[in-house]
Amino acid sequence: MAAAAIPSSVIKVAALCGSLRKGSYNRGLLNAAIDQSKTIKGLEVEYVDISALPLLNTDLEVNGTYPPAVEVFREKIAAADSLLFASPEYNYSVTAPLKNAIDWASRPPNVLADKTAAIVSAGGGFGGGLSQYHLRQICIYVDVHFINKPEFSLNVFAPPAKFDSDGNLHDDATKERLKAVLLSLYAFTLRLQCKSA
Repeated sequence: MAAAAIPSSVIKVAALCGSLRKGSYNRGLLNAAIDQSKTIKGLEVEYVDISALPLLNTDLEVNGTYPPAVEVFREKIAAADSLLFASPEYNYSVTAPLKNAIDWASRPPNVLADKTAAIVSAGGGFGGGLSQYHLRQICIYVDVHFINKPEFSLNVFAPPAKFDSDGNLHDDATKERLKAVLLSLYAFTLRLQCKSA
């Protein structure tokens, strides 16, 4: 009888931010998540920059290869076990840069397939919550598997202030909420890896 595959000893998470703005609150959430991940044994979160990706254009695909920035991006996504999206809400949806990144990653071969994922978002009103529903819908087709709980959206304009003037998260309660998301993503990823072993 063949031995079962052993799940990864370290779960690697690629963190993608839908906002390109310097000082973005959503980037601040990812920075804080990276800090929180250092307190979770067996979890590594790496920020993956999407700002250099060209707009999706299949004319840029030559003999099965992609532009250099796209190739680097796709390699980082392929190497990850999981994804952590920071998704601000623009016009009730995800941002153009984030959708563009997902589209490039899903080009053949789809490097998003069978990844686990979690979403966090920050903004006004619902705290970016509407973008999360659309992101889940988009990712059905590309075979990304999201955790359901805990949900995380943050109204950054509701007192008390959660971020400093440079976009760094300093609210301890929010940091604990982020850690809960990471722990759920970690457990979910291990569970799916064991089932597929």
